Amino acid sequence: MGLFDRIWRAIRANLNSLVSQAEDPEKILEQAVLDMQEELIQLRQAVAQAIATQKRTERQYSQAILTADEWYRRAQMALEKGDETLAREALTRRKSYQETANTMKTQLDQQDVVVSQLKQNMVKLESKISEAKTKKDLYIARARSAKASQQINDMLGQVGTGSAMAAFERMEEKVLQMEAQAEAVAELGVDDLERRFEQLGKADDIESELAAMKSHQELPGSTQSGQLPASPTMPETDPELEQIRQQLRQSS
Repeated sequence: MGLFDRIWRAIRANLNSLVSQAEDPEKILEQAVLDMQEELIQLRQAVAQAIATQKRTERQYSQAILTADEWYRRAQMALEKGDETLAREALTRRKSYQETANTMKTQLDQQDVVVSQLKQNMVKLESKISEAKTKKDLYIARARSAKASQQINDMLGQVGTGSAMAAFERMEEKVLQMEAQAEAVAELGVDDLERRFEQLGKADDIESELAAMKSHQELPGSTQSGQLPASPTMPETDPELEQIRQQLRQSS
């Protein structure tokens, strides 16, 4: 294959690709129906013209028949009058009109076939146009649906991989982190407060136990050995302090 043939084939391939990409199904189908309707208009005009020609030929044929009959009557009249020469001329004229009528009859038969064929073609074209319109509406609806689906898929693809979706993901992570921090701060605040009150209660217990030990040592006859005395009974809890603790537990 020559270089120019390869270049020409590449050019045609590129042109065909560009044309294929530029074709809009909706516009192509609309134009196809318009072209068919234009052909139907031209066919109707041809049928109308053929019918008009047929009607004109029929009138000419009828007129030739009438004229031939008239010359025959004249030939009879001349023969009755004894003028054979005049009768012969009338018959000659009659024959001329008969030949014209026969020619017209042949044309009528041909025109009848042509008009009948044109009418059949017109009916077929009308049926095809009606079918094409139905298919056109269906194909246009399908093309629009496919185009809309493609646009939605493209948008979904862009949203899934674009900066907008990434921004939403970042903000979601940030909100979760802020919520976790708020919960941690709240838990730490409540625990610290409860711990402080618990330590306060423990300090009171230790002081009470220490006071009990001192009072036990001061009593007469108390042991001086290194053994520890029995643990005294725990003093009753301060009601006011216990109420504060309960309020803190209910609020946590």
